[in-house]
Amino acid sequence: MAGNAPLLSVRGLNAWYGESHALHGVDLEVFRGETVTLLGRNGVGKTTTLRSIVGLIRKRTGEIGFDGHDLMHLPLHRTAYAGIGFVPEERGIFATLTVDENLVLPPVVAPGGMSVEEIFELFPNLKARRNSQGTKLSGGEQQMLAIARMLRTGVTMLLLDEPTEGLAPVIVQRIGDLLAELKARGMTILLVEQNFRFASRIADRFYLMEHGKVVGGFPVAELSSHMAELHEVLGV
Repeated sequence: MAGNAPLLSVRGLNAWYGESHALHGVDLEVFRGETVTLLGRNGVGKTTTLRSIVGLIRKRTGEIGFDGHDLMHLPLHRTAYAGIGFVPEERGIFATLTVDENLVLPPVVAPGGMSVEEIFELFPNLKARRNSQGTKLSGGEQQMLAIARMLRTGVTMLLLDEPTEGLAPVIVQRIGDLLAELKARGMTILLVEQNFRFASRIADRFYLMEHGKVVGGFPVAELSSHMAELHEVLGV
């Protein structure tokens, strides 16, 4: 493991959308420097898990610990300052602002965030489009910008929701290369992804979700022996 104690520990997490009970006792952990992927069909609770961890869903019970912080009792605006950055599926960039403007807007939540020039070294596509508005960027460029904005803030862990959704294969490859580079630099990543072949390039471990709970987990080295289980859970 990447550490003796998990950086992120989730125990018995339940969550609700109004009266709808969405998560039923989710347990998972992520160690410092790991990339962990949540796999499952649409609607099984993967995105809800991420949103609950960062506090976007407030009707929840259980335990969420991150780097010594009790996230269950932190106000929403303090979660990022604990060191977690969330990149939603809709990406969350400022569409009417340029790439440069998007990159100077995020607050610094912790020391160690990348400078704009460091960002452009990691994301040459963004450097070439630095004066373009978000609305003029391709889907892949928008995804890169969303991740780059989080890296500017100094967070130590990224929660990524379906970062390859709807992207062309060549861009999926680029996103994979980028995440591998971030992993090599020590970033901790919790990834929601349906494309397990993409995820297997960068993930250390997988968790499988069904019906609002984690139903299994295994390291990437055991992927081939779990293919039947994956086909059943993912329907592929």
